[in-house]
Amino acid sequence: MGAQWKAKGKDLAANARGRVFGKLSKDIMIAARSGADPASNARLRLVVEQARKLSMPKETLDRAIKKGAGLTGETVHFDHVIYEGFAPHQVPLMVECLTDNVNRTASEMRVLFRKGQLGSAGSVAWDFDHMGMIEAEPLAAGADPELAAIEAGAQDFEPGHDEGTTLFLTDPADLDLVSRALPAQGFTVLTAKLGYKPKNPVNPASLSDGDLHEVEAFLAAIDANDDVQNVYVGLAG
Repeated sequence: MGAQWKAKGKDLAANARGRVFGKLSKDIMIAARSGADPASNARLRLVVEQARKLSMPKETLDRAIKKGAGLTGETVHFDHVIYEGFAPHQVPLMVECLTDNVNRTASEMRVLFRKGQLGSAGSVAWDFDHMGMIEAEPLAAGADPELAAIEAGAQDFEPGHDEGTTLFLTDPADLDLVSRALPAQGFTVLTAKLGYKPKNPVNPASLSDGDLHEVEAFLAAIDANDDVQNVYVGLAG
């Protein structure tokens, strides 16, 4: 039984890793439309750096760049679609998708949102700020994130998703500029992207354990969809 569970765990880890690489490949292909050289394509450079930090195989990375840049003879087309709505218990969220079939994705989102509430365009977006989001870690102990934010031109900063990291928040137009400036201020950039920050996040303490479990299960199902790139949730913490 133990061996079976270990094998199942490896399969789940491999599937999760595959989903991450699949999402990154889409980002790379979209970015590469503006040129296959990361040195002259800021958006591509940021995504390539993220892919390398996550140990994406070089051949997978190179194939995505060439495919997106039209160097393989294949036609690549993805529509960028945002779905707005609520998870159970009125937790707001924005779901960012890249899809090659809008009708399929819309149908799948309607099914996934049955346990929540799918809203119309603008119904939830007003409660989020569109921002550049840069997660970075200090090069050495004692690096001051507040000073780094000021010197690099970030609007604000807060604790990152992983322990010891900092999330630097920027104006969307300043994402690449701040990303380039942070290393000189003692921080290594881990990820950099445009995203949505909730203005009035729901306090998890206001939800029961059962309610919170429903929200988490709902979000996990949304994130597992192949067309979903990012999920931004109005939940504090």
